Amino acid sequence: MPPNIESPHQVPFREAVRVWLRIALLSFGGPAGQIAVMHRILVEEKKWIGERRFLHALNYCMMLPGPEAQQLAIYIGWLMHRTKGGLVAGSLFVLPGFIAILALSYLYAALGNVGAVEGLFFGLKAAVLAVVLNAVVRIGKRALKNQIMLGIAAAAFVAIFFFEVAFPVIVLSAALLGYWGGKRGMTAFQVGGGHGDADESVLSDRDSLLGEGLPAHARPNRQWSLRMSGTLLLLWLTPVVVLLALFGSENVFSQIAFFFSKMAVVTFGGAYAVLGYVTQEAVQNYGWLAPGEMLDGLGMAETTPGPLIQVVQFVGFMGAYREATGLDPMLAATLAALLTTWVTFVPCFLWIFLGAPYVERLRDNRALSAALSAITAAVVGVILNLAIWFGLHVIFADVGEWHVMGARLLAPNLASLDLLALLLAAGAMIAIFHFKVGMLKVLAGCALLGVLASLVVF
Repeated sequence: MPPNIESPHQVPFREAVRVWLRIALLSFGGPAGQIAVMHRILVEEKKWIGERRFLHALNYCMMLPGPEAQQLAIYIGWLMHRTKGGLVAGSLFVLPGFIAILALSYLYAALGNVGAVEGLFFGLKAAVLAVVLNAVVRIGKRALKNQIMLGIAAAAFVAIFFFEVAFPVIVLSAALLGYWGGKRGMTAFQVGGGHGDADESVLSDRDSLLGEGLPAHARPNRQWSLRMSGTLLLLWLTPVVVLLALFGSENVFSQIAFFFSKMAVVTFGGAYAVLGYVTQEAVQNYGWLAPGEMLDGLGMAETTPGPLIQVVQFVGFMGAYREATGLDPMLAATLAALLTTWVTFVPCFLWIFLGAPYVERLRDNRALSAALSAITAAVVGVILNLAIWFGLHVIFADVGEWHVMGARLLAPNLASLDLLALLLAAGAMIAIFHFKVGMLKVLAGCALLGVLASLVVF
């Protein structure tokens, strides 16, 4: 246990702001890429924080709902410069992506039916399908280490794909099963976490600028935790309550505020897993988007910095653009984008500021580790569902549904096969899986091919 002494690091706050902005601008490639960027800059280059402390913070963030990369930035920012450090690090992590996706959303809403723009997103859809399949394989290799984990993944896939069981129910069931197994010492549930193996040449906590000591502000303080939690709860839930009270539950802004607030509590397992839940609700329940448009939004999030879950901003934008009444559509969409981002990311600060001072007590908790492992296994099944669902809607223009004995079966119309989409998706898969081409290069290449094809086809 590190000695309970304050360890001044002498990193000026102004310098920290510059570093966090740099990290935000470089945070492409999903959580694995974003965490790698933070590790390279904070641990290897700046030597602000040691390897063990970095991984300990990451393991805690992986147990929380929401984007673990942004929460890791909040955690380390708080550890370095108290509350203001966490607020700046977490806010900057989201800001570049918010601006970029908002600009792309304007373009999409205003010019989405123009040939070149349509071709751009057509190409992105094919590439995104390959990216999601790659996520299934990458996470599956890490999580499915034994038959029990394979069984959890298979059960999650069957539940959501065939029986449309809600994502929160799947997550809760997996967590309870994992916790039960962990409490009984079942080794099958102890498969670890994280996003890859650490570098062997590690920076020790003792040799980092923060040191191995515990800063005074990092010690548990019930009064500070209650005050901060209360403030963040008010900031998070006040817009939700006000909108519901003024406009009722059928108003699109009320629906956006309530749905994405609920999503912020159940978004375990990363952005790809959550997208299955968001798609299920936004497309099938609320009707804010068509199936293919969800892929367009994911393409935006994949090609811009920041958390992939920022795609929900596009969902809220398009929902209000089409459904809001009494306001200019673009103004309504902009307000909805701000509202969606607010209720999605404010809770991330709450989870960190409430729990981080107590995180040392969770370091060796085997039951919680087992619950996380089970959730990760279930997430593999959910992402596989997402990949198949997306794939069918990318490659076929017409996908129907059959219902047999309570199960839903997707039935594509073979005559509606889009050969160009199939070829682009196949090429993207070959590039990623066989030639190991980087995600951004694949996305850019498919987008360019889509634009070129639009000159001939659209």
